[in-house]
Amino acid sequence: METNTKNEAGGLLDWQVAEHLLDVQAVRFAPDEPFTLASGLLAPVYCDNRLLLSSPAARRTVRDGFVRIWKEEGLDAEVITGTATAGIPHAAWLADVLERPMAYARAQAKAHGRGCRIEGGNVAGRTTIVVEDAISTGGSSCAVVETLRDAGAEVQAVLAIYSHGFAAARQKFEKIRVPLHVLTGLDVLLEAARERETLSGAAAQAILAWRADPEAWSVRHT
Repeated sequence: METNTKNEAGGLLDWQVAEHLLDVQAVRFAPDEPFTLASGLLAPVYCDNRLLLSSPAARRTVRDGFVRIWKEEGLDAEVITGTATAGIPHAAWLADVLERPMAYARAQAKAHGRGCRIEGGNVAGRTTIVVEDAISTGGSSCAVVETLRDAGAEVQAVLAIYSHGFAAARQKFEKIRVPLHVLTGLDVLLEAARERETLSGAAAQAILAWRADPEAWSVRHT
């Protein structure tokens, strides 16, 4: 299940995060010159959450948003695990606030050294949450969950800054029985961009058509 969260003042936290993403120019809309996602699919929108690192205010909003999810969902994981590489800094800031050990995990083992997939804190026999920067098809995040389970950890939830909201991603998380909580998503980003008059209505509709059937959209734009 994918959920968003609200802040204590009643305003939408997902709107705040979307505004930060637009402020640091982390979001690029290009319906006519699509990007290639890690999954190989073409996409008319790209969200580079690494640019949030440049903004102290954005970092605090993300950290506090994750803390709010932690409290609202009653999470009590013993270890905070970030995904390599973009989830690592946000996992570190969250672990610091929560005073928990931290680890980070890769979807695939390193090709050198000891070939470790999990670094940092020991997760064997312990509960953990996964901190991710963005969810597209969900494949890499679910692979990290399986990596942690193989190491003997119990994964309580995945927390992500952003999700495109693909139905296929939701189905993947349902299949592995791990809840997904996101701070913001594509619908909010499009609405915020439209309000700023940086995205046309036609472009927004094209992007929503892509989300409805990304595979077919990619074929048409290849």
